[in-house]
Amino acid sequence: MTRTLVMEGVSKRFDTGTVALTDVDLHLAAGDFVSVVGPSGCGKSTLLRLASGLDHVTGGTIEVNAHSTSYVFQEPALLEWRSAIRNVELTGELRGVPTSDRRARAQEALDLVGLTGFEQQFPRQLSGGMRMRVSIARALVTEPDLALFDEPFGALDEITRLRMQTELQRIFQLKQFAGLFITHSVSEAVYLSNRVIVMSGRPGRVVADIKIPWDYPRPPELRYEPEFGAITGEVSAALGEHS
Repeated sequence: MTRTLVMEGVSKRFDTGTVALTDVDLHLAAGDFVSVVGPSGCGKSTLLRLASGLDHVTGGTIEVNAHSTSYVFQEPALLEWRSAIRNVELTGELRGVPTSDRRARAQEALDLVGLTGFEQQFPRQLSGGMRMRVSIARALVTEPDLALFDEPFGALDEITRLRMQTELQRIFQLKQFAGLFITHSVSEAVYLSNRVIVMSGRPGRVVADIKIPWDYPRPPELRYEPEFGAITGEVSAALGEHS
């Protein structure tokens, strides 16, 4: 199987002299949803920026075999003067996609994230969870092979966050992109992913690659099962040992 993202021996040293990452190996293929957890400042977001091409390695190599890569930021970053559907259309507009085509694709993406009927609402009229859904729709409208998520649910209330986890899992099952998801939440990582990468404190390196055994879709009640607790405990123990 062709790997969508291949990182081999990746290191990152900033101009200030700070070493953010050291000797990171990470492989993702289509159908992999991998979450990365680690202590604050361990280089998780730097890893995502390197994967997206927004920043460059200072050691090792990165290979991206994707026709399209999308990036979902911590904040929805929507344009307040554009409606939901016009926000989702933005990527196609910048790429010169004809109006009728980009409108149809934007509508499909909004339907996918459960926002049918909210196309003409402006960001200020939407809840935090709905704004994040628009952001995810904008990222997925290009049918990406690689989707990168930088703590997208971190600012949401707990009820909305749990609901968004279920929604993202459903979307991933439908689209089967390769997903790399950054989070501070161990339970979120375990619920969403088929692998969880644990990173050490700075400079960040991979200290554990834990396989998650359940098939998709995963019911919300899974979070309360003993085996779920056991795996979150394993991830937490690896975090505690290497923080």
